[in-house]
Amino acid sequence: MVPALRKAFNAAFTQQQYEAFLKDLNSLHPGAIEFRIAETPVFIPKDFGKKIIDACEAIVDLIVDPDFKKLTDRAIPKTDNVPNENEHTHFIAFDFGVCINEEGLLEPQLIELQGFPTLFAFQVYYPDLLRKYFSIPDNYSQYLNGYYKESYLKDLKEVIVGNEPVENVILLEIKPHEQKTRIDFYCTQDYLGIQLVCITDLIQEGEKLFYINEKTKKKTEIKRIYNRIIFDDLYTQKDSLGNFVDITQDLDVEWIPHPNWFYRISKFTMPFIHHPFVPKTFFLNEIKQIPSDLENFVLKPLFSFAGQGVVIDVTQTDLDKIKDPENWILQQKVKYADIIETPDIPAKVEIRMMYIWKDGDARPKLAINLSRMSKGKMIGVRYNKDKEWVGGNVCYFDR
Repeated sequence: MVPALRKAFNAAFTQQQYEAFLKDLNSLHPGAIEFRIAETPVFIPKDFGKKIIDACEAIVDLIVDPDFKKLTDRAIPKTDNVPNENEHTHFIAFDFGVCINEEGLLEPQLIELQGFPTLFAFQVYYPDLLRKYFSIPDNYSQYLNGYYKESYLKDLKEVIVGNEPVENVILLEIKPHEQKTRIDFYCTQDYLGIQLVCITDLIQEGEKLFYINEKTKKKTEIKRIYNRIIFDDLYTQKDSLGNFVDITQDLDVEWIPHPNWFYRISKFTMPFIHHPFVPKTFFLNEIKQIPSDLENFVLKPLFSFAGQGVVIDVTQTDLDKIKDPENWILQQKVKYADIIETPDIPAKVEIRMMYIWKDGDARPKLAINLSRMSKGKMIGVRYNKDKEWVGGNVCYFDR
């Protein structure tokens, strides 16, 4: 996307250099990185950076609107509605595909959004180490909005730990040491000092929650939970988990972020966003006339994650099978651009723009990013098997 930098990076690249980088990257927590790390980062020029940031801020305008909660109340399934919801989420992520418009210009197109944390810690460690092995210009950074490593980690700690002693704050997940994103959990622990706790290890006494502290071996009260639980994942695994605390109870803890925001800021939000960089999206039950060009739309279930249940090549038969159309959206397809030059064929790229929202702030603040490269039909491991120059990476933005 920055031709001179791309040409220079590709010319200087060696497989030995890449393998040395991977060895170093994996040495911090051996075996913890299950996803493929791409051979290259993505370089973002100022003009494209402005487009994608402007699109993010336009969506934030909707999220900070006083009526946003009322607008999204239906998004939360009754079975998953957790008490004591706070005023806003603490984390937001916007996923954009890099596309080419009818004028032949690059533009971002929103794919999904979530009011839920992603790799907010790993994206500190990984891009910094990348600079040790590859030439990255000093005026390009993974941080946004004037952030740098120290200021970002300071705000990340303020959001997650707050004013509580670190031993009273945990990262909560389902079998955290088995998750594909566990490298981020370990990096979070490294940077912030909080312990990872499986939902099966929570101890409930009345409205209070406790865990066994690994260092002190003592039962310790939990005041704040850095929440990584996705209910869909929990329900899928519940039969194999045995007994665990029902986190939809009225519990004396503060959620970071509160579980309800996973639903409020999600695919459910997309039909309400009207912007040139957001594809047209409709609730299936509200469509008066089915589009004649269904091949240009994607069918998505509202209450699923990681791309499960998505129908790419939609037909009328697919629509006829839907028994709960209020829980599905029809979203206009976007055509990813084959934009990143690689040694064989060009790669597509999807960019995740990541916000943190401190208590007391009127708006969330864009802070950091990640990206994923693909040469398959979609972004994702199963579409990129046996391919190179694909996988997880990071964007360096021209400052």
